[in-house]
Amino acid sequence: MEGHTLKDKKVSESRTTMTELVMPNDTNPLGNLMGGNLMRWMDIVASICAGKHCESHVVTASVDHVSFTHPIRMGDVVTIEAQVTRAFNTSVEVHVQVYTADFKGQKPKRSNHAYFTFVALEDGTLKPQNVPPVLPLTQEEVTLYENAIKRRELRLVLSGRMKPSQATELKNMFE
Repeated sequence: MEGHTLKDKKVSESRTTMTELVMPNDTNPLGNLMGGNLMRWMDIVASICAGKHCESHVVTASVDHVSFTHPIRMGDVVTIEAQVTRAFNTSVEVHVQVYTADFKGQKPKRSNHAYFTFVALEDGTLKPQNVPPVLPLTQEEVTLYENAIKRRELRLVLSGRMKPSQATELKNMFE
């Protein structure tokens, strides 16, 4: 990326949506979508989103705050939406939301969500590369952007890569 200036990118430039139909081979014996299959779909849509934002190959660095709020049944239509919330030096955080509805589009509900972190890789060397900053425009985008630093600090503390005393944004929440 030498000589290449990284300009801010709007969240909408990389927002990605994927739709899947839950088939029998996706389910457990109770007829519910297996969590691992949903995680795979979420990782795919999130990595496409991150790759579009970074304009490079990306690898999953972490997944956190995965919630399984409602079971997803065989025959349901699953819509997964991903958007970059914030860029750091060589990584981006992607918020993934999962919505389900029956085959006719009835009974829609938000079923799951998670935050994924991806590292952008330089072509050829596969070393981490700098990523474009995020330009949040809507109030929702601004809120996700502002809170991303707290989520990042929490990830770093929980992984042992940051001392709790260094997590200034997290400490400010409790003062």
